[in-house]
Formats: sequence, C-alpha cells, structure tokens
Amino acid sequence: MIDFDRFPSPCYIMEEELLRKNLTLIQEVADRAGVEIILAFKAFAMWRSFPIFREYIAHSTASSVYEARLAYEEFGSKAHTYSPAYTEADFPLIMQCSSHITFNSLSQYRRFYPKVKAAGGDISCGIRVNPEYAEIETELYNPCAPGTRFGVLAEQLPDRLPEGIEGFHCHNHCESSSYALEHSLTHLEEKFARWFPQLKWLNLGGGHLMTRKDYDVEHLIRLLQGLRVRYPHLRIILEPGSAFAWQTGVLTSEVVDIVENRGISTAILNVSFTCHMPDCLEMPYQPVVRGAELGEQGPYVYRLGGNSCLSGDYMGYWSFDHELQIGERIVFEDMIHYTIVKTNMFNGIHHPAIGMWSQAGEAKIFKAFSYEDYRDRMS
Repeated sequence: MIDFDRFPSPCYIMEEELLRKNLTLIQEVADRAGVEIILAFKAFAMWRSFPIFREYIAHSTASSVYEARLAYEEFGSKAHTYSPAYTEADFPLIMQCSSHITFNSLSQYRRFYPKVKAAGGDISCGIRVNPEYAEIETELYNPCAPGTRFGVLAEQLPDRLPEGIEGFHCHNHCESSSYALEHSLTHLEEKFARWFPQLKWLNLGGGHLMTRKDYDVEHLIRLLQGLRVRYPHLRIILEPGSAFAWQTGVLTSEVVDIVENRGISTAILNVSFTCHMPDCLEMPYQPVVRGAELGEQGPYVYRLGGNSCLSGDYMGYWSFDHELQIGERIVFEDMIHYTIVKTNMFNGIHHPAIGMWSQAGEAKIFKAFSYEDYRDRMS
C-alpha cells in the first residue's frame, strides 16, 4: 500500500509491483505467441522506469524525433518509428535513432527513402496501411474513419511494392479486445495479404489491452499463433501503450476549497482535468476516485473541479461517505498511461510530481516541477 505522506501533492505515483505484473503477462504473451511486443511511448514515457522494462522487453516505438531519441538514449535500443509526416530537419536524427521507419504515405516514402538508402546501414522501412475497419466508438480515436490522414489504401499500392518496403504497419485499435483484433485481421488479410510474400514484418500497432482483467489473453495468443502459421516468414510486432501501464498507478491531489452554487457542491482540487487528465475530457470518461462512488446517490455528493480558469475544467458527480474537508486527499485511479505524456502547463498550473512506490516500500521522486519549468517552456 502506497504511503501517500511520503510523496508531494499533487503527484503521479506508479507502483513497481503492478508494473512488473503487467510486464510479466506481456512477456508471456510474446513468448508463447512467438511475436515481439514493444512499448509505445505515446502512451507511456516515464524513462526513469525503463531499466525495469528492459528486463522484459527489448524495443520501443516512437512517433516523433524526440521519442526516437528517448528510445535510443534512455531505453537503450533503436526505435520502431512511425510518424504521419517526417520533415527534412528531423529525418537525419530519426535515421540515427531508428531500426525501423514506417512511412504514412507513398509520397513520404518517395521523398525520404532515398536518404535511407544513401545512408546505408540496417534500417528496415515499411508503409502504414489502412484496412478501412475499426471497432472504436469514439471518433476522435478512430484512425480508420472516412477521410483519415493515416495510411495507404489497398487500391493505392502497386502490385510490386516499391524498393525497400519490407513491412506493413496497421493501427486500428483503442483499448480493444482480442475479438476486435480477430475481426481486424480478417479485413487486413482480405485487403493486403497478397503483398505479404514481399514483406519481412507486420506491425499490428497498438490498442491491444491485454492486461485488462476481462481481456481474453488465451484467445489473443491463439490468434497470433494462427497468423504466424499462415505467414511463417513474417515477424509479427505489437506495440501497445496502455497495456503496459494499465492500472499501475494513481494521481494524488488535495481538496483546496469547496464551492456551493444552487445546490451543487464542487470540491476544487490542486489538479486540473484539462492540464493533468485531458483524456477525461477528450475521450470522454469519468475516472475512478478511491473511496467514492460515481453518481448522485448518497449523503455527500460533490462535483470535482480543477484549479484552472477554464469553465469546463470539472467533472461529476461522486458520492462520498463523509463530508469532504479542506486538505483531504483525493486519489484518481489508473492515471499513469496517457495522462502524464499529455499533461500541459495551461494557466501556469502547478505540475504534479512524478514518482514510484518501489517493491521495497521506497518512495522514489523522479521529478518535482517548479516555476522555472513553466518559465522555460514559455521562453
């Protein structure tokens, strides 16, 4: 059990024991299915924890030059890199930090592959393909929505793939089940399998939430084993983000004021939904609050408000079994994946510290933010 008194407030706190539990499951899936599962930085990039990750996995995936550099310098291996669009300024460093580079379009391939070829080395190039199928309810997160800017359609590919294209990358899941993957594979193979003999690898992207309690891990393993039987020459890669850090830590906060307005009680916290939990507003979803029930039924019901000046920086309602007090700690569950990497300093709001509760019961503070961090970002 985390000793919250040993951490500053607010603070993101990861639990090492829970992280290792997820990593153990992911490693087992990879070993039994005969595939490689790599970490997507877009969901989790707490680099101080990378030594733990390296005990279980060997590689990571990047979506930008900064993420690629983080993979190379801090994860200790070159990245599997995909970006919707590379630039002339960034591409030399992208090549330096990447073992795989996936192009989003044929025009990007034509523009940048000559640089890869001229550089020599062992970079393996691929193209992102669009299976035109996804089981994602929130349109904001659907990469296969009509008119999407992501990936190449089957009808746009020539019968013979361009020189240097060794892999396909397909991403069309978001915290999805193994059954969504089964349906996706059907569409992917129907549209693109005729090119598979020309490839060396197939990257099935992220969104495979295999560490969720109700996820059918055995079904996932059977799917991947079957895929490898059908295409034994292909190296199969998955790059989930959320699955690694799913339910591995919290965001702690405190009540700083309670405001009453026409029968609505709002507990104002020293954190912000728009700054520190943006997925709650974008997705949208209401997070789990420790010791509270979601809804308006109960003796002590509060809306939870952030401390920015944005009018919509609040969520509600939660029912507590007691009257909240100024200074009382409010703990938001499962706030490690996507939240930390999406935080911002809108309004100059104090940034939560970042820490870990070790298996040995040690409170490790990786980063505590200050005014200088805000000032430097605004310069």
